[in-house]
Amino acid sequence: MSLDIHPWVFFTSAALIVLFVAVTIIFQSYLGNFFADMQGAMSKYAGWFFIWTMNIVLVFVLVTLIGKFGDIRLGGPDAEPEFSTMGWFAMLFSAGMGIGLLFYGVAEPMFHYTANPLTDAGSEEAARKAMDITFLHWGLHPWGIYTIVGLALAFFSFNKNLPLSIRTAFYPIFGEKIYGWIGNTIDIIATVATLFGVATSLGLGVQQVNAGLDHLLGIGQSKMIQVALIACITGIATWSVIKGLDKGIRRLSEINISLAFILLVFVFLLGPTLFILDALLENIGYYVQFLPQLSTWNETYEHTQWQHGWTIFYWAWWIAWSPFVGMFIARVSYGRTIKQFILGVLLVPTFVTFIWITVFGNTAIFIEMFGAGGIAAAVQENIPVSMFVLLDNFPLSKITSTITVFVIVAFFVTSSDSGSMVIDIITSGGNPNPPVLSRLFWAILEGAVAAALLLGGGLVALQTAAITTGLPFAIVLLGMCYALHKGLADYAGPQEFKITAPGMKKSRNLTVKRKPSLDKTFGRRRLW
Repeated sequence: MSLDIHPWVFFTSAALIVLFVAVTIIFQSYLGNFFADMQGAMSKYAGWFFIWTMNIVLVFVLVTLIGKFGDIRLGGPDAEPEFSTMGWFAMLFSAGMGIGLLFYGVAEPMFHYTANPLTDAGSEEAARKAMDITFLHWGLHPWGIYTIVGLALAFFSFNKNLPLSIRTAFYPIFGEKIYGWIGNTIDIIATVATLFGVATSLGLGVQQVNAGLDHLLGIGQSKMIQVALIACITGIATWSVIKGLDKGIRRLSEINISLAFILLVFVFLLGPTLFILDALLENIGYYVQFLPQLSTWNETYEHTQWQHGWTIFYWAWWIAWSPFVGMFIARVSYGRTIKQFILGVLLVPTFVTFIWITVFGNTAIFIEMFGAGGIAAAVQENIPVSMFVLLDNFPLSKITSTITVFVIVAFFVTSSDSGSMVIDIITSGGNPNPPVLSRLFWAILEGAVAAALLLGGGLVALQTAAITTGLPFAIVLLGMCYALHKGLADYAGPQEFKITAPGMKKSRNLTVKRKPSLDKTFGRRRLW
């Protein structure tokens, strides 16, 4: 195995992350309050900026969908997709949501049903608003962020022959300067944000695995057990790394989706089926109706801090995840048109996410409102156990809980593997097939960061890491929107040439509308 890396990006990023792990482990007993204070300060002073960023990016993506660039094919007019539509969708969905939906699919609607600043707790309106808020956090906004990053990287890499790296998207702004310190800085920010975004999800996932195993086997729940689980699951992820993209991530992603679908159908058929069908339509209608209002709400007049632990955390988490998910989606989306790409990455996963949240979230609300109850109290006491408490209300709960644990582990492995692949692509200078040895290094480091965050402050530390690393990359995202529009306009727009025909006294400008094709102007090169 060889080690082919960009020295500035690789070693600077690794040093910053290793330093964080060392400090967190050494001073773990002092960091709980520090992380809590830091999360509050970041949310208070930068919350408005996160909200603006998410809305601007979503509007930009929707305008691009209905604009004139939809027929441009990623890779040129003759490019063919590398993966089947099902395999493509399974990989992007596993990377994009995975562990999070299993962790919060039951817990978040129940939290908002019992406590949110907009309605009275436990009322019918609270149930509606709980689903609306959950839809906001898991709907178009996060997938819009993934879409812009993935589309920018895919276009500039496949159609402009630039390296597959975050800095690539800024060629229209900085030109050849992307090969210098400016580009290095962008990639270092992206690497650190990606690793902490993935580590946040791994930390949430391992808490739920621990809760599930305790629910099934009574092993208890503690930080040391969770660290041991991280070590074991990270070891499994190394197998996926060695197997590669097609045999590793793709195969596990398809297994994930299949088992998750079985779990979904099981709850749908044995749960309050008619209530779920009614709720899905009403939830979507409520979401569309109140999306402009809720997505721009900033607690200005309420003067509360509820958003700090919810909306602001989510926006920062999705932004921190976006280099990872966006680059991974770009890597597997060769041959798709821009319209296919946006529809596949923005609308289809959003609708599937809404189905998942409705089946599990509304089932929990139904049990709480009209059935035996008890789920809300369990969620308040221990968030990771929420899915398993819900499954206890159904037959075969031991089997379905076991399947849930397996799905969480599989999502953990695919997140770790695909995250390490993306970081390796960035730190190897945009090589779309990075060396296995450095991917193993990043996979192990992701596990170490997740373990350090759990030891240093648990869920609060995970949320703080997402918010802190998401803030600088939010600035990068806004620049990426401008750069992508400029690049697409230059690629698909009319080209102007100066000609001098025989008998002409001076040159004249001739504008020619060209057919988009693979632009060889920027031949692919190493970044160092």
